[in-house]
Amino acid sequence: MVNGMIYFLSDAHLGSRAIERGWAHQKRVIDMLEEMSRDAVSIYLLGDMFDFWMEYYCHDHSKRRFAPFFRELRSLTKRGIHVHFFIGNHDLWTFGGIEEMTGCEVHYRPAAITRYGKSIYLCHGDGVMPSDWQTLYPKPVVRKIKRFIFLRRVFHTPFLQSCFRCLPPGWGNHFGYEWAKKSRLKELAKPCPYKGEDKEELVLFAKEQERLGNHHDFYIFGHRHIELDLQITASSRVVILGDCFQQFTYARLDPKGNLTLNNF
Repeated sequence: MVNGMIYFLSDAHLGSRAIERGWAHQKRVIDMLEEMSRDAVSIYLLGDMFDFWMEYYCHDHSKRRFAPFFRELRSLTKRGIHVHFFIGNHDLWTFGGIEEMTGCEVHYRPAAITRYGKSIYLCHGDGVMPSDWQTLYPKPVVRKIKRFIFLRRVFHTPFLQSCFRCLPPGWGNHFGYEWAKKSRLKELAKPCPYKGEDKEELVLFAKEQERLGNHHDFYIFGHRHIELDLQITASSRVVILGDCFQQFTYARLDPKGNLTLNNF
């Protein structure tokens, strides 16, 4: 389907210990993908599709529970649908396994693409901020951001990744899923709503890019678990995708270049 729809979704957090009825959750995500496959030419998964993902040097039997999801992705790619998997901050530890199992194209960095005459900036959204963030926010917020940036650097360090991959999968998974569970429960108990156009990091980043002349028609992010479609200039919009465990929201680009946010 040369001129089919292009879909964008993120933040399913499959396997989360804070989400009840994990099998039903996985099935709903699969149903969502299958519905998209009816007219899709490409599907972009913009990070945190798993609540925790690590590819160990030892075989990890626990990944069998994601077999239905992997079969769906493999089915999509075999049908000629281009599936793109962007790493998030929960599933960045993939070292070739996802490509091998699913046929997806994995992206480790943000990407700028052009589809149907529209320039689109894509990334998960973690660590994306305007250059003046240290002077823009109050000190408590700056300290919190610095802690996040430090952890992000640790998680992306090849040597430390290699050390973690040496762990028995049971040990590593217990640590990873429990850490992720605390984050998920904290978010569910005290969600962080839209901060406003003058404080939302992803919006400020996009505005800065426009001021610098790095124009894109659409900036599409995940990560924040909020649904946002904001016009920031006459020809640029910021879209934050929501999530696929509570809201089940996604974006769709049609062959005429029209982008819409939708609920499944």
